[in-house]
Amino acid sequence: MLGRDPARCKGRPADEPGRPYEDDNIFARIIKGEIPSAKIYETDRVLAIMDAFPQARGHCLVVHKTSRARNLLDAEPETLDELITAVQKIARGVRTALKPDGLVITQFNGTAAGQTVFHLHFHIIPRVEGEALGRHGGGMADMAELERLAREIAGAL
Repeated sequence: MLGRDPARCKGRPADEPGRPYEDDNIFARIIKGEIPSAKIYETDRVLAIMDAFPQARGHCLVVHKTSRARNLLDAEPETLDELITAVQKIARGVRTALKPDGLVITQFNGTAAGQTVFHLHFHIIPRVEGEALGRHGGGMADMAELERLAREIAGAL
């Protein structure tokens, strides 16, 4: 599984406090350009991308590029300031571009809460009345469609 170093972490829960940040997690690899993504917005410290395994059309992720925080509880206040400002910007772009009935903005802390990638990030999930929310990780989206949505949202920023 991406982001796991069995030699460093053998027998330790993925969300154990004090566990070291893993440099090979999926978001770290996307930031380094090792894995492609559909980029919406990028600064020297924040990256917004389309979720490759979306729960709904337009599901975005906002990640911090330089923090080694595994989740919100590990993050420095300055990191959170930058990140939540970007989350608001992207959420407004999603609302303008896709016109959903509502938005879910969420962030998970620990395995029991649903966190699967231990790199600080937020989800922005457009919701449409009457449409069920898909299962995260249920299937990879079409990259061409993700790129199209990323351009549409970026154009609304």
